Amino acid sequence: MKKVNTLRFGEVEVAEDKIVHFADGIPAFEDEHEFVIVPYDEESPYVFLQSLATPDLAFLMTMPFVFFPDYEFEIDDENQNKLELTKQEDMLIYTLITVNNGKVQDMTANLMAPVVLNTANMQARQLVLDKSGYTTKHRLFPENKEEQ
Repeated sequence: MKKVNTLRFGEVEVAEDKIVHFADGIPAFEDEHEFVIVPYDEESPYVFLQSLATPDLAFLMTMPFVFFPDYEFEIDDENQNKLELTKQEDMLIYTLITVNNGKVQDMTANLMAPVVLNTANMQARQLVLDKSGYTTKHRLFPENKEEQ
């Protein structure tokens, strides 16, 4: 077990086999290589990707299929090899969420750059889907047209 101080969760104990490894870091955070996934709560579709090196660095994420059932993309051979992905059932896909204006109803998901995790070896990468048609700002909750 490894003890980690976090701004949001205080001190947490992390089992070595639960540490998520980003060999290349995350775009704009290339020096961050070790994270842990912390559930928001048991009922929630949201999780935090908490840095083990930087206490105040945590990204809000969700599994995109909860909000976007038709979401799909292909992982190229290079990324499959880097993740050592051999079985579909070992793969978890997350998308980073932005809370705009501090409002839950304005949250957006970055479908253009999913986080792919191989649960067999806990290797992860954030992929950038250049030619996908997805953007970095897909609304989780459609705007209510009847607001006054």
